[in-house]
Amino acid sequence: MSRWEGKIAVVTGASAGIGLAIAEAFVNRGMIVVGLARRKAIMEARMRFAQGNGKFIARECDVSKPENLKEVFHWIQSNLGVIQVMVNNAGVITSGTIVETSRQDWEKIFDVNVMGLLECTRHAVRVMKAANVEGHIVNINSIQGHRLRQIQNMSFNVYAASKHAVTAITATLQQELLGGKIRVTSISPGYVKTEILEAISDLDIDKLKVFSSFPTLESKDVAEAVVYVIETPQRVQITELTITPFGENM
Repeated sequence: MSRWEGKIAVVTGASAGIGLAIAEAFVNRGMIVVGLARRKAIMEARMRFAQGNGKFIARECDVSKPENLKEVFHWIQSNLGVIQVMVNNAGVITSGTIVETSRQDWEKIFDVNVMGLLECTRHAVRVMKAANVEGHIVNINSIQGHRLRQIQNMSFNVYAASKHAVTAITATLQQELLGGKIRVTSISPGYVKTEILEAISDLDIDKLKVFSSFPTLESKDVAEAVVYVIETPQRVQITELTITPFGENM
C-alpha cells in the first residue's frame, strides 16, 4: 500500500507526456490527483482508462496566469482538502537564438517554467504548512538546468536559463523549508520523447529528425522516478535526481 494512498496530489501539465504519466502513476497508487492543463477535455479522455484505486480530476488551468491559479487552488482546498504532493511539470520551449527571438518569447517561457512553478509552490506550501502535514514538492527540471548542451545548429534561447532558475529555486526552497515537514526535490531528465518538441511551430521536420537518433527516455521512466522519490521515508530528502537515457553522451 502506498504511503500516499488517499492523499491529494496536484500535477501541472497533465494533459500529455511526463505530466500525464505521473498522473497515471499516482492514480495507480490510490492518490487523488488534480491535473492542471489548458486542455481539460484531452486530460479527461487520456485518463479515462487509468488503472488503480485513485481518482483523477481535471481542471482547466493556465499556470502562467496567477488569478487562474489562485482560483484553482482555492477550489481544491474547498472541495477536496489539503494538498500533500505538488508536481511542477508544466513547461514550454521555443526554438531560435536569443537574438532571433523576442521579449514575448522569453516571457512566455519564464511565465510557465519559472513563474508558474513559483506560484504553484507558494499556494501548495501555504496549505501544507497551515495543515501541519507532511508534504513533497517535486520540480521537473532538465539536464539543461545544470549544463548547456548544444544540439547541432539548434538553439532554444532562454529555455536552459529557465531550467537553471528551477535548480536555484529548488535549492532555495530546501533551505527555506529546513526543519519542517515539507521535502523538495528536483528531477532532471535527459531527452524524453514527448510532444513538447512537436509543439514548436517553427521547428521543421528535418530538425526533428535529429532527435530520432538520440537515446531516449519514456515519460513513464520519469513518472517512476517521481514515485520513487516521494515514497522514500520522511527522514530521506532526495535533493536532486538526474536521469539520462542509457548511452547518452553526458
